Amino acid sequence: MFENVLGQSASGQLIQDIQAGSLAPAMLFSGPLSSGKGTAALELARVISCEAASAEWDCACPACSRHRFLISPDLLCLGTRPFCAEIAASAAALHRDSGASPASRILFIRSIRKLLARFNPVLWEDDPKAGKISPLVNSIEEDLAEFGFLSNEKAGAAPMEQSSTGENSVKLIEGITKTAFKLESEGVSDTILIAQLRKAAWWSRLAPLGRGKFLLIENADRIKEDGQNSLLKILEEPPPRVCMVLTTPHPGSLPSTIHSRLRAYHFSARSAEVEDEVIRRVFRDTPKGIKIGAYLDSFLPVSMDTLEAAAAFFAASAAYKAVLLSKKQGRSLPGEAVLLGKFCAPRAEAAGFGRPLEDPVRAAGIVLEKAEKFEIRSLFSRFTACLLEQVSKSLAPADGTPAAPGPEYYELWKKCTAWADNAAGVYNLRPAQVLEKLFIDLSGGMAEL
Repeated sequence: MFENVLGQSASGQLIQDIQAGSLAPAMLFSGPLSSGKGTAALELARVISCEAASAEWDCACPACSRHRFLISPDLLCLGTRPFCAEIAASAAALHRDSGASPASRILFIRSIRKLLARFNPVLWEDDPKAGKISPLVNSIEEDLAEFGFLSNEKAGAAPMEQSSTGENSVKLIEGITKTAFKLESEGVSDTILIAQLRKAAWWSRLAPLGRGKFLLIENADRIKEDGQNSLLKILEEPPPRVCMVLTTPHPGSLPSTIHSRLRAYHFSARSAEVEDEVIRRVFRDTPKGIKIGAYLDSFLPVSMDTLEAAAAFFAASAAYKAVLLSKKQGRSLPGEAVLLGKFCAPRAEAAGFGRPLEDPVRAAGIVLEKAEKFEIRSLFSRFTACLLEQVSKSLAPADGTPAAPGPEYYELWKKCTAWADNAAGVYNLRPAQVLEKLFIDLSGGMAEL
């Protein structure tokens, strides 16, 4: 058990608790991004559902077979994660391996299933968006079946070898991947909605079909306050035969009332050697000295270098507009905006973005063009994170010590980028509309500081 969780002592602690029969009904897996928290949680779900004593990864029992492919009716998953990056990396691994090993095919299926799990009918019943996303979900399901993975999978048996070779399979992989990208963009929210938490609570009180149920809530720090109250009710009166795991890279962001009801397991940052080993064993690749998160990001259609340059251009343009507004209003030049422009403008020009612009529509248009219109939803939140990073770096002293922006300046950027993330990720406003308003709010706000 936990053979697929590398370099984490938390897996050993989990094994000890399982063998001692002392596993807690609710747990918190905390640690950096891409440290194996989600993998460990899904493996725990399989282990506690296993009908055999050993619970090894290749166990042939029906429960393990269903959990390996993330199709168990006793598993429910909420929350977001970088689905598209993992899907693209898994598809590349499948092509690299020429579909020769069952492991590469299972890796690809699981990457797709992690996304599809967020569209369990239990969670989407009566949701007004269900009609829009259902065709995408059904399309992926049909393509997976045609690919020969699910329709030919029997308890513990490997999928058909012929299903992963040939031109048709390559087209199916590309089609599944493209549809999955669209599904994440249109259907996955940046926050965990209270309606889904309530439906998860209802589901958890139904009798399991197997040994027990497993509820996974990833990035639980993204639950809003009203949702936290709903979650607390589940934790205060945990349903029998239900195991719950919350994951987060920011355990301190959870209220103490929730934190105190969870048994904590910490996942640490892995060494460079272990990171290389994970990439080699999981993705059949051999990059050296690159972290798993950065490795996954490298498969996205827009690179982090491009996003950082786009953020530099956008920040420089907003700063330029702020300076122009200050001059027009007869105010003194906003010092922090001047520093921001001086820092970001050369970086944007060097990357081919041109000089800063004062027009929010034109500036937003250039960013959209370079970022492929943010058709992959997760790219937008990465872009806003790059914006905040540019602000911090622009104020950093020459000796490299951490920046210390003024509280009003920091709050402005924090408030505006948080609004943008929420508008694009939760309310699905058009990125162009969000960027234009973000530009206006930032430039106007900096001019008035």
